[in-house]
Amino acid sequence: MTMRTVGYAWHSRFYDHHVEGHPEHAGRLRAVMERLTESGELSKLHALGVGPATFDELCELHTPDYVTRVHSISEHGGGTLDGDTYLVRESFEAAALAAGAAMRCASAVMSNNVQRAIALVRPPGHHAFADHGEGFCLFNNVAFAAHIATDGVRSSDVMWSASARRSHAQQRPRAMIVDFDVHHGNGTQSIFEDDPSVLFLSLHQFGRIYPGSGGAEEMGHGAGRGATINVPMPAGAGDALYARAFDEIVAPAARRFAPDVMIVSAGFDGHWRDPLAQVQLSLHGQTHMVQSLSALSDELCGGRMVCVLEGGYDLEVLSLGVLNMVRVLRGVDDECEDPLGPAPRPESKDGRWIDAVRRVHGFGG
Repeated sequence: MTMRTVGYAWHSRFYDHHVEGHPEHAGRLRAVMERLTESGELSKLHALGVGPATFDELCELHTPDYVTRVHSISEHGGGTLDGDTYLVRESFEAAALAAGAAMRCASAVMSNNVQRAIALVRPPGHHAFADHGEGFCLFNNVAFAAHIATDGVRSSDVMWSASARRSHAQQRPRAMIVDFDVHHGNGTQSIFEDDPSVLFLSLHQFGRIYPGSGGAEEMGHGAGRGATINVPMPAGAGDALYARAFDEIVAPAARRFAPDVMIVSAGFDGHWRDPLAQVQLSLHGQTHMVQSLSALSDELCGGRMVCVLEGGYDLEVLSLGVLNMVRVLRGVDDECEDPLGPAPRPESKDGRWIDAVRRVHGFGG
């Protein structure tokens, strides 16, 4: 068992982005933090200072018009971006802090101040495009983590040493984003679809579910063609089908790409008890995915790994899922928990999409 130094980024202002009765509410993160505190896991992590992303930093991935729009709606008391995505007066600050927290985690890992890091943030981000937000998301937190890892460092981040800056400048690092949130990370895909230094791989329920994108034929554009890999999963997919996808697609994709850092969009809404989807993962199955990514980061990235919280709308599942993820990141996998057990319904064995993705991307078979 290898014990690792793990940092975390969190801020109480994340709770201020809240609308009662909405699925993406402050109670989600409260449940996570309470679980981590009561279990004693939070005290074993290294707190990373968090500051908001500045307007200029936000505009490195989002258009100035969109950043200004989010700020203006918040400043005037709140409103909506679409039927699912709300803002209150405090939302701009919370979202800027969430982006800043993801950046802080990436900086800490890339500068070797910690081996792993987790951004315990909200609002989530993987449905945020360069010019608009949707699907509960305002700014694309995981994209900012990847941007820091591959394109440079924040001038405000004093944790970067002069030698780390020189090393970073000599060769642009490569980041692999793995998104196992049950919904396709359409915003992240859009931001990086022409960037060959970022491999974006999403495993998600496909079909009659939001956002309806993420087919196997979506592979990126231009220089980034092939650096987008979508693994559509059928409703009813469970632990066995996801484990197969990891063995036959995720692991070979990682070894072929050879990333310098593993970045994870960690959504826990693929669990069988989640109210917004129909995938039938157990906590054991979700933890297995994190364990697989952890092993790949050890094999390929010197252990460098950044996790950014996305969805998950059953509070017990979400808090236990994050607890297990933290334990995997620290290297105490034997302490992971699954009191809820396997899905009560039979899992789908339909692996046709896995076969299709293997053919499209040349993973044998």
